[in-house]
Amino acid sequence: MRLNSRRYEAESLEAVQELFHSRGWTDGLPIVPPTPELVQACLDKASLPADYLVGVEPVRGRYILAEKLAVNSIMAGCLPHYFSSVVAALTAMLQEPFLLHGAIASTSGCAVLMVFNGPIRKELGMAGTFSALGGSGNRATTAIGRAVRLTLYNLLDFRPGMADQSTIGHPGKISYCIAEDEENTLWESLAVERGVAKETSALTVMAAMAPRQVMNEWTTVSEEILDTFIAEMK
Repeated sequence: MRLNSRRYEAESLEAVQELFHSRGWTDGLPIVPPTPELVQACLDKASLPADYLVGVEPVRGRYILAEKLAVNSIMAGCLPHYFSSVVAALTAMLQEPFLLHGAIASTSGCAVLMVFNGPIRKELGMAGTFSALGGSGNRATTAIGRAVRLTLYNLLDFRPGMADQSTIGHPGKISYCIAEDEENTLWESLAVERGVAKETSALTVMAAMAPRQVMNEWTTVSEEILDTFIAEMK
């Protein structure tokens, strides 16, 4: 199916960056030019037509079509085989119980956290060990998280000072996507806790504030460790 997005011509990669920045289509970082070939590759990989309706934002009735979502995914640096996961994330976020408008438009400053479980983590090469909540250098989680944010910017107008009324902000608004380290723990994964079979690929989305790290490196006494937790809670 023919792509319907408007096309622009630019003389160089630098000109592409300036065009997108000047139109307010980026998050302040450089983008990958969403050429028709790359956009079509995303759609082909997910077996979706360009006009497939991924979902409708329930408060303002904004439509998200697969082609537009693919454009933002390429801009974010996604490879074509990441695209199905981006579609899954937006599909979940657009369900009414999630209340996307409330999460993103709030002054509280939360961001949409995505947690991947199951085989999809290894299929996409996701890492869930060191620096798991950000700055891991993992291409899949960073690009998928950023694709969601650019989609919120460009298709739903969730830009700071517009629909996004966050007072302080949140670094996770650029990318807040992680893969759970299921192999190095005795606990059940988040997906299994929620009733999903362990061998099934799963994605959970939630509105989440920035992480708070609690550290106590000077004792192994339970009561003293709890004192640290209590001090952090206060």
